[in-house]
Amino acid sequence: MSWYFKTLLMVMMTIALACGFLHHLVPPSVYNFERLHVFLFNLCSGGTLLVYFTEGQSQLSARGRLFLGLALAFALCAFLQWYVPAMLIPLILAYLIEEVRIEHFGSRFPKSLFSKNEPVPRKFHQAALLCLSLGLCFSSPVILNSVYLKWFAVEKLKLDTFFLGFSFPVSLISMSVIFSLMKQESRPLTSLLKEAAFWIINLGVIVFFGFILANLFTSQVVIALVLFATVSLIFYLYWYEGMELQQKAFLSSGILFLLVTSITGIAYILLSFSSYYTPEHSVPLLRLHAFTALYGWNLSGLAVISRHGDFPLKLHSRPVILLHWLTVLVLCPLGYFVPGVAVLAVVAYGGLLFRLFFNQGTMDQQLAATQQATLQESAGAPSPQ
Repeated sequence: MSWYFKTLLMVMMTIALACGFLHHLVPPSVYNFERLHVFLFNLCSGGTLLVYFTEGQSQLSARGRLFLGLALAFALCAFLQWYVPAMLIPLILAYLIEEVRIEHFGSRFPKSLFSKNEPVPRKFHQAALLCLSLGLCFSSPVILNSVYLKWFAVEKLKLDTFFLGFSFPVSLISMSVIFSLMKQESRPLTSLLKEAAFWIINLGVIVFFGFILANLFTSQVVIALVLFATVSLIFYLYWYEGMELQQKAFLSSGILFLLVTSITGIAYILLSFSSYYTPEHSVPLLRLHAFTALYGWNLSGLAVISRHGDFPLKLHSRPVILLHWLTVLVLCPLGYFVPGVAVLAVVAYGGLLFRLFFNQGTMDQQLAATQQATLQESAGAPSPQ
């Protein structure tokens, strides 16, 4: 990855976080910077990295650069409420993503998702691309209905809520990386658990979204608990089956962030149906939930993807991971309410990104030899898929 591309990603991600705090300066009724906060991280940074990672080139391709430019235009139009171009741009973006998906996976219909011979990492990878293209396609009719037609009015399906869905493809590609770094295991039970995890995560999130729209309390709690149990299972599988590579520390930390996200999500559901559902209780919990999802879990996966060709790095994982947790769990939630802490959170986050993207130094040769041996051993093992 070029120095220019790394710099651009770091700037976009840092601005994305900063936009989450700009309500301290500009009232959301004047400019809703929350949209830029979501778009810049999930679609502009995450979507572009998904294209870059799928194409597998050393530099961002012309198609990747076109995707990034149009994603930035989409973000700006949605932010400024220029809804006519905001309905047209995502259709072009969806076409670009479908081009990438079909070139990489070979067919317009994702039949390999239903094949028992398709490895689970590839299933998660294709699901990430498919989810992104479908989300972009649905953006146009959702904007058309929400802004102009108003045929369907669902209390919990606001336009900003829909845009949050662009985080799911980033989550799925992170899952793909996690499963790809597990040992090739021949035990039928392990293969079955991996396959089950794929379907529960994908279908579970879709069903969960439907239950939220229908305002079904018990169903929301049940499916949220099932998803929490599935993430716990993935953490167990990765902890014991994950190859002993440096990426394991980053991704294990990421799964723990996802577990925290699940717990805060369940707590928010319980709170929303109780007498304690007031802004002073709900907003801090919701902010913690959002920060751990976007800048905790998703960033862990994107960091590994962005430097997938560089590992092992001479990077002291523990201090970086501690800084990550301090920033996401403490500084960001406090910064949403305290302007001075918000500045500190952005500075800490920018420093974290700089270390993740630009760490240089002499490679640890012993670690490199160990990791190469582990990869070769895994490549020679029989595949359960």
